[in-house]
Amino acid sequence: MDARQPGPVADSLDRRIISALQIDGRASWHRIATALGEAERTVVRRGTRLLDSGLVRIGAMALHGRSTVVGVRCAPGQARVAASALARRSDCVFTHVLTGSPDCVAELLCPREQLPSLVMDELPGLPGMVETFTLPVLRHIRTIREWHSGLLTDDEIAALARLRPSDHSASPSPPSSGDVPSSSAEDVLPPADMAHGISRPDRLLLNALAEDGRCTYEELGRVAGVSEATARRRLGALRREGRVRIRAVIEPALLGLPVEAMLWVRAAPAKAEAVAAALADSVHVRYASFVTGERQILVLAALPSESALYDFVTRGPWLRDVASVDTSLVIGSLKRGGMLARRARD
Repeated sequence: MDARQPGPVADSLDRRIISALQIDGRASWHRIATALGEAERTVVRRGTRLLDSGLVRIGAMALHGRSTVVGVRCAPGQARVAASALARRSDCVFTHVLTGSPDCVAELLCPREQLPSLVMDELPGLPGMVETFTLPVLRHIRTIREWHSGLLTDDEIAALARLRPSDHSASPSPPSSGDVPSSSAEDVLPPADMAHGISRPDRLLLNALAEDGRCTYEELGRVAGVSEATARRRLGALRREGRVRIRAVIEPALLGLPVEAMLWVRAAPAKAEAVAAALADSVHVRYASFVTGERQILVLAALPSESALYDFVTRGPWLRDVASVDTSLVIGSLKRGGMLARRARD
């Protein structure tokens, strides 16, 4: 639970730069400046300051396995312990500590064939746990990987969202000649890992990006044991195939949204799709998924104030077809976007 304050975020331009990095964490400063219509020198200075502050981190997340939401009710004083154990799992996407019940909630990427082992063998061993429940995700409505805060225009988002391999170098040095290098013996990578369909060099590359999503292709090649050109080509392929997303991982407070809440939404089955569509229209909905259980939709929302949260859960247009909403405040986050919070790492 990171108590640091968003001091380095000075104004709306800082927040717009953060929003751009949420769309593409490896976009060059030149590309971000062009999309935002700002001077490149200004964007370089501000963007570097934001990254150096540690409040904005760029991470990569490999997308494999099926999402399962895990809720945990803990013994008194044990919520941090149980949440930390969940957050330190390599398959954990996010872990939040909540008011009310459950005490903490996490999303895990768990292949369905491994779900019995998760439920019967792994979760019962969580320290401090009194009761757990598992909710396999049937369909994502929106994930943190797709959320935008509403600070950028559609044209700015479109300019940043286009995948252009030559634009993704985080290094100030010029990119290697050619976006797709000619084949060589070094370009032939070992067979894919049978568990996740990812080769060993690709996994090494992704591990490096998980720590620093803007590390250079030279660094990626050195870690993965391939050439810089091969690292560029492989990362481009992984991104085009949708196997990895690279974006800024932040506290929503940096964007002026300090109040987070987890909502458990129940609707009549025939109305659930309409509720989902209405939720997807809200910039305050950071995450929403159809899950199993008596409440079909799980929502993570971020808002500017508790009064705004009150309006959202009592007057929002998405409530028209909702039967009930249970609301819990997020009082601490140990992991976001697959990246541990600093205090959780210490």
